[in-house]
Amino acid sequence: MERKQSMRIGLAAVAAAAVVATAMSVPGGGSGRALDLAAAAEADKSALGVPHEDPPGTPPHRHDDPRTKNLISRAGFEEGTVDPTTAEQRRAAASYVERERALRDPILKPVSVYPEHADVPETRFAMAGACYTLQAPSGAYVVRSGTEVSLAPVAATDAAPFYFKATRLGGYLLHTSDGVLASRNGVVEVVAEPSPAADWTVSRNSVGRFGFRSLAGDALAASGDDLVGGDRVSAYRLRLATDGCAAYPEADIGITGDPYGGTSSFQEVRGYVDAHTHGMAFEFLGGRVHCGRPWHQYGAPYALVDCPDHTLTQGNGAILESFLSGELSHDPVGWPTFKDWPAPESLTHEGTYWRWLERAWRGGQRLFVNLLVENNKLCQLYPLKRNSCDDMDSIRLQARDMYEMQDYIDAQFGGPGQGFYRIVRTPFEARQVINAGKMAVVMGIETSIPFGCTVKIVLGRDQPACDEAEIDANLAEMHTLGVRQMELVNKFDNALSGVAGDEGEVGLFVNSANFLETATFWQMEHCEPADGVSHDKNQTTLPTLPEQDAIFGAIFSLFGGAIALPQLPVYPPPAHCNKRGLTDLGEHLIRSLAERHMIFDPDHMSVKARQSSMDLIEELDYPGVISSHSWSTPDTYPRIYRAGGFITPYAGDSTGFVEKWRRHIEWADPRYYWGIGFGADINGLGAQGSPRGADVPNPVRYPFTGLGGVEVDKQRAGERVWDINVDGVAQYGLYPDWVQDLGMVADAQQGDGDLIRDDMARGTEAYLQMWERATGIAPDSCRNAGLRKPVAKVESVIEPGLTTVQVMRRVGQPFRRLGRWYGVCAKTADDPRVMVNIEFDATGRVIRVQTP
Repeated sequence: MERKQSMRIGLAAVAAAAVVATAMSVPGGGSGRALDLAAAAEADKSALGVPHEDPPGTPPHRHDDPRTKNLISRAGFEEGTVDPTTAEQRRAAASYVERERALRDPILKPVSVYPEHADVPETRFAMAGACYTLQAPSGAYVVRSGTEVSLAPVAATDAAPFYFKATRLGGYLLHTSDGVLASRNGVVEVVAEPSPAADWTVSRNSVGRFGFRSLAGDALAASGDDLVGGDRVSAYRLRLATDGCAAYPEADIGITGDPYGGTSSFQEVRGYVDAHTHGMAFEFLGGRVHCGRPWHQYGAPYALVDCPDHTLTQGNGAILESFLSGELSHDPVGWPTFKDWPAPESLTHEGTYWRWLERAWRGGQRLFVNLLVENNKLCQLYPLKRNSCDDMDSIRLQARDMYEMQDYIDAQFGGPGQGFYRIVRTPFEARQVINAGKMAVVMGIETSIPFGCTVKIVLGRDQPACDEAEIDANLAEMHTLGVRQMELVNKFDNALSGVAGDEGEVGLFVNSANFLETATFWQMEHCEPADGVSHDKNQTTLPTLPEQDAIFGAIFSLFGGAIALPQLPVYPPPAHCNKRGLTDLGEHLIRSLAERHMIFDPDHMSVKARQSSMDLIEELDYPGVISSHSWSTPDTYPRIYRAGGFITPYAGDSTGFVEKWRRHIEWADPRYYWGIGFGADINGLGAQGSPRGADVPNPVRYPFTGLGGVEVDKQRAGERVWDINVDGVAQYGLYPDWVQDLGMVADAQQGDGDLIRDDMARGTEAYLQMWERATGIAPDSCRNAGLRKPVAKVESVIEPGLTTVQVMRRVGQPFRRLGRWYGVCAKTADDPRVMVNIEFDATGRVIRVQTP
């Protein structure tokens, strides 16, 4: 410990000097239409929450981990305090969740992972991931000898096969075992490395032949027996090759079996949901803090590389990485060895490479919220940058990146719309995507100065840098881009809200950055919350180890030394609450989010601001609210559930998440569908789950059966093989393994591993139903008896030809969505609960209505 602290002091001094110098110089069961809507078990059981007890063999660890990743609240909760709900409420909630699990699951069906490759491609996108030979108009085939390529009148079996590695939609590398086909200065040959000269744009003519032109400008031209880089494109026949072809180097998946979809496009879904991850973090903080990126046109060997400043010094000059890890150096080599990274505690290296996302999808994840992220002040402090530090410039850049990555993944899967990564804008579109067997991607925002709404606080009065008209204009722009989920604050007070702050060493630095941004420090005062837990981050003047979100404190510690700051304030004794709450501008933004049916996330707000925001949510009767990564407090969690919202606790360690799951069960509201997800917070902002160890008595055993019946084995990328037991959640592809580990931990504690996996699989449906309610659709009338209409009234408003959405707008959410049937509750004079079943055709339009 002493070595790490002294090393950090030395590194900080060196870094501060460097900053000065830089500144000076520059599956379910069931059958078809038969609707088994049998009543679930009603026997009450005691609440699931019990004092924590680790599974036998769990390695020693602290439950007061200062990094907070396993706490029920990262926003100020301390262990040993009082739960805000009563024992009776907790028992009722647990009993309700048990009844929810007894409901019939939807039927799932397998869908193809990748499209089959035809002998002759039907489009210019269809060659991706397969090997083809090229036949010139003369009938001769492209052949090769060493690096030389030419045309020869040989049999098709003697032609040179080329693996078509998609670089973009309609663009390819033509890969061989020792290089790629390129045209340079008119000479066509096999070269070792990709470049624009080897990146071919493919066209297809009316008779099904294909032309090739490189990004460097040369066409692949046939001239007699020669191939030359000419001006005029030649048209080639492509034929599928089965022998002698080497696949392009890429990360493996390690999962066999087809992913699953629904039997209809509108039925209930199954799948895991991550409501908080930063997939485009390679662009934030100026674009030089984060090492690697989630995709590269030339694949894993080019995407999964270390930062240039790490590589140039062989990992010895990586000041920020060293500060965070406590290690003087690290192996900078990513692909193919991955000796030191990615890792659960590595906050500067890429964790969401697209093949790792694909593995998560193949393993059962069906909804992914990608939050566009920035912090302008820390970006300004970090000396290396290539991007603007303006929050909104960065947000726009990352949004564009998301669509570019979607196109890139589409290219790998055979064309526009074919990839698993689908950016969605409505819950109805998301449901269709998921039932088609793909992963719905929701775009969100988590940034410190959204819409330019910073503030200077002078003599206790706000001088905001935005007004309502600017907020509305920015929100309209973001909505058009596709943003559907949003936090109001992150690290600094702003013109919208106060923040929860940070504590310990991180708090000292972030508070200083808050002063640079707002001209004042956090206005923390002593408070005594009634539940003992719902306060903001307690402040200290004593240095401690960096906590969660350590990258913020690290950047300021290392690179803020050249900035003169006033003395930090002396705060009263804890508990601490930020005096700054929700402003009038913040209230306006929440109202505007609700008007646009966007999802509001109160995480990172001060307790005062969050309570006011929930008062407003309840006044508006608006269910579009989520706590996405445990940066709310226990006074708010039950209110979110009561509003019809959804919660995804921060993932963290599997042991810690099981405890969170047990607590959240006790807050479930019986008026709404139950399920739970996680907030990974991966890519620079949050450490991931640590391994429990290979020697525990209940490790994850490979291969195991994942959601939908797939077989999950260890994942390989290059020379590295990952095992959740010894590597933890080193990168995003290991989240199916982490879910499996949740079950192992829960089984060892109380024998309920299947229950937590079931609740996780219900998470995506719970998110979608929350989002549906945010669009104005009423909750279901089975769980909400007061919403039941007379049977005759329901029958009268359901007309043949109505879509599923039109039906829901008339009678509310269905209680069950099985195949092509929706079930809603109605009433008669003699029976307060009558199930009305609505049948749809394959396109989702009403065929008939059935009542008992």
